[in-house]
Amino acid sequence: MKTSVRIGFVGIGRMGSNMARCLHEKGFTIAAVNDRIPANMIEISRELNCEASPNPARVAELAEVIVTVVSDDGAMEELYSEANDCALLCYAAGRLFINCATVTPDLHVRIERSVEARGGSTLEACMASSITQARQGTLYFICGGKRSAFEKATPFLEAMGSRLRYVGRSGEGAKVKALVNMVMNCNTAALAEGLALGDALGLDLPVLREVFQQTGAASRVLETDGEDMELRSHDCFFSAAHAAKDSGIAMQLAQSAGLNLPVARATLEQYRLLVASGKGELDKSGIAELTFKDRGARRS
Repeated sequence: MKTSVRIGFVGIGRMGSNMARCLHEKGFTIAAVNDRIPANMIEISRELNCEASPNPARVAELAEVIVTVVSDDGAMEELYSEANDCALLCYAAGRLFINCATVTPDLHVRIERSVEARGGSTLEACMASSITQARQGTLYFICGGKRSAFEKATPFLEAMGSRLRYVGRSGEGAKVKALVNMVMNCNTAALAEGLALGDALGLDLPVLREVFQQTGAASRVLETDGEDMELRSHDCFFSAAHAAKDSGIAMQLAQSAGLNLPVARATLEQYRLLVASGKGELDKSGIAELTFKDRGARRS
């Protein structure tokens, strides 16, 4: 699909850069990009023949649709700061902001309110996928916000993804995404323990993984992370630091709902331990470093 709508990206790390490339290759006009790391910004701007903007406000000035792909609440709050003349709100009127980060639900609600007060619209489009899917245009988007914003964003999301799920008002998408990642992280931790115990018992791990796959132990995480855990190959697709952040968001939601989630809490503790040991930039599969014998990050 080719369109004359100008698109900007704020946050062009592993995910954002590949989403921008995907849209560019499908004929969309990328007008500007901005990132905290200048080298990333300059490289992708040259590749996509667009401006490397000095700040987010400039991206919003040049583009009609702005996709944000940042890491956490602090980064999102800075992007939408009312006190910062370099922030996105300076050019909110008439703009559509598609926010893809996994952040706390209340923050999405506050951002929506601020943008709408200035004549713009927002949609949270949380991604339940990784780098490969971003490059291929097969992301899974969990969307929350006004239905009208979702409909405006749909052509762009369909170009970047294979599945869109609209789940309700602002904040609802973030809640669903937090639970997706909470369950995924629990599955990852459980798989690491199962494989570590199998290894300690002298079992053949490829055979064990095959048996897991053919029985009730099967999971998507087993397919993506099982061999990596065995081989200690933890190239990052979804970092341990992000796993800790997202499980933390889910535990905050559980606390607000008055629920005790011991498995999720234990998983969060494991990921926080991994981050504290200096391994936060490993893939989430790196949690296996805490469970296999004779690996340096084991809990004392």
